Amino acid sequence: MNKRSFHFNVLAAALLLGTVAAGPVLAAEPVHNIVLVHGAWVNGNGWKPVYDILVKDGYHVSVAEHPLTSFNDDVTAVKRIVDMQDGPTILVGHSYGGALVTDVGNDSKVVGLVYIAAHALDQGETEVANGKKFPSATSQTTDIKKTADGFLYLDPAHYPADFAADLPPQQAQFEANAQELTAASVFAAPAGHPAWKDKPSWYAVATADRIINPDLERMYAKRAGSHTIEVKGASHSVYESHPKEVAALIEDAAKHAGT
Repeated sequence: MNKRSFHFNVLAAALLLGTVAAGPVLAAEPVHNIVLVHGAWVNGNGWKPVYDILVKDGYHVSVAEHPLTSFNDDVTAVKRIVDMQDGPTILVGHSYGGALVTDVGNDSKVVGLVYIAAHALDQGETEVANGKKFPSATSQTTDIKKTADGFLYLDPAHYPADFAADLPPQQAQFEANAQELTAASVFAAPAGHPAWKDKPSWYAVATADRIINPDLERMYAKRAGSHTIEVKGASHSVYESHPKEVAALIEDAAKHAGT
């Protein structure tokens, strides 16, 4: 399949027509299994709006919960969920979850990768180093705090603006106070062989992201040759604030991965 970027309205039209924007309709069977992987400072509950759409549309959806205690612990937890799938699988990662998708995506069951405002690292890269090359708005503040035992969190007073500016204020504040502290070491873990070099990928750029610089997201998507949409005005919580767009991108991957 040719790898090219699509604006969301083009992608949505293609989905409605049952076609691909470039080339003929492909006859491969859609992938039935989808695994959703959360990022730092959240848990899997944020996937609920996307989960509901995918399940309604007939997909078997699993939400991986990983502990955010170390990169290896998180890879093991996600791999465990992939191992439980009964066949070809689409692996979807948000934020730091993209690093996990890039690693676990090398599993033979995984046939396509979807990055939602996520890190798509190349071999040897780290999120810390890439973040210095493309500083995010939040990284230039003092909003990221660290505990005495090496776990990072976002200042709850600033979490809504930094992470979830397009969510209802009460919801964003609840997530701020329920955030999952994340081991600082995960952001410095060098990537191994990236699955996106061998498998097709899709990418959603959140254009108002303050956690990951949108230009870094664009670089990841372009380098991987991902089918790309840009969700205008979306915060880092794009999967919660724009679930229809995110679900449509995932379903496009499920319909066309491996063809």
